[in-house]
Amino acid sequence: MTARPRYDDDLRLAHVIADQVDALTMSRFKAQDLRVETKPDLTPVTDADRSAEELVRAQLSRARPRDAVHGEELPDTGHGPRRWVVDPIDGTKNFVRGVPVWATLIALLDGDEVVLGLVSAPALGKRWWAAQGSGAWTGRSLSAASRLQVSQVGRLADASFSYSSLGGWEERGRLPHLLALTRQVWRTRAYGDFWSHVLVAEGAVDLSAEPELALHDMAALVPIVTEAGGRFTSVSGEPGPFGGSALVSNGLLHNAALQALDPLLEA
Repeated sequence: MTARPRYDDDLRLAHVIADQVDALTMSRFKAQDLRVETKPDLTPVTDADRSAEELVRAQLSRARPRDAVHGEELPDTGHGPRRWVVDPIDGTKNFVRGVPVWATLIALLDGDEVVLGLVSAPALGKRWWAAQGSGAWTGRSLSAASRLQVSQVGRLADASFSYSSLGGWEERGRLPHLLALTRQVWRTRAYGDFWSHVLVAEGAVDLSAEPELALHDMAALVPIVTEAGGRFTSVSGEPGPFGGSALVSNGLLHNAALQALDPLLEA
């Protein structure tokens, strides 16, 4: 008998929760009475963000009461090696403006390792997920999915690169290095947020990068990218979602992109 993957039950739970959150967020998308506030960091938050995170936490408290939870909008809860990380709506500015590129991100960390990630974008009708050792997948459900595989592009000159806003790079003194990379690649687009990175996992884009991100922005994306054969680090090369930024690639292009983006690596 073949053993079930270690995190199979957790992945099924993440899908069940995502189904419920999708119904909630879609009911508030383009709603006339949507409430939008400004957080202390000057980023927007809506009643949908908070309600979605509350729903995730409520489900986890029932199904995984011993696990800790870290989210974007509410204080951390619980202790222990297993920690769920939630971004209720990644792409809130898109959500507020009626742009369909936003998603709920759910991840599970076991110690310092991200072992499960799910990204659900209901307005796009798409979902991506991965669990450690089980591959990365996309589809509408576990039973209707296709496996993800990064591209095999091996030269920057042939690569498609997606980045976030130019202003974010400029604020952090990295705009010259970003522009240096854009001059070396075949094509550039700013798809933004989770969208850039799942496109790398799909093999549609070869490189993506963002200059500043939090754990909740990145955790769910890490296993999706790596299980698809790609690589996920900070722009300075720190593996995983703890370096405060993201450089995502098909693996073949990663070192060349790091050298372009990090001034210390250029020396």
